[in-house]
Amino acid sequence: MTDDEKKRFKSLAQKYELQASDFWKSPQGFVIISRRGIEKIQTGLNAYVYYQTVKEFSDIAESKYVIKATGVIMNSDGTEGRAIETYGESSPKNTKGGAQAYPVAMAEKRALSRCILKLSDFYTLEGVYGEDEINE
Repeated sequence: MTDDEKKRFKSLAQKYELQASDFWKSPQGFVIISRRGIEKIQTGLNAYVYYQTVKEFSDIAESKYVIKATGVIMNSDGTEGRAIETYGESSPKNTKGGAQAYPVAMAEKRALSRCILKLSDFYTLEGVYGEDEINE
């Protein structure tokens, strides 16, 4: 992350009331935002996320699932504001350990993380990911 990106990260973290325990730096140098941090950001955004299984790319026999998430920021007057769509996926190739036992939930968690990080502009920063996007 550049110095400007570090300042932007700090500003966004303050905006969404993230604490030091809500994120950490991985050994590879990425900033990882925890599940709890993602939930805080979602609340701060006043965002709703809707999910849909993408059957064309999912295969139950191979334990592969793709979930589409549509995230919408709700305006103070109750109308829908900015919206984005993104995807989360789970398969034996990208889900390790005990998480393989719940591949649909992992795909949903990844879709939520990506959706919220895009809506909040954290994804405009180099090397910021949600905890559920990182393989064990």
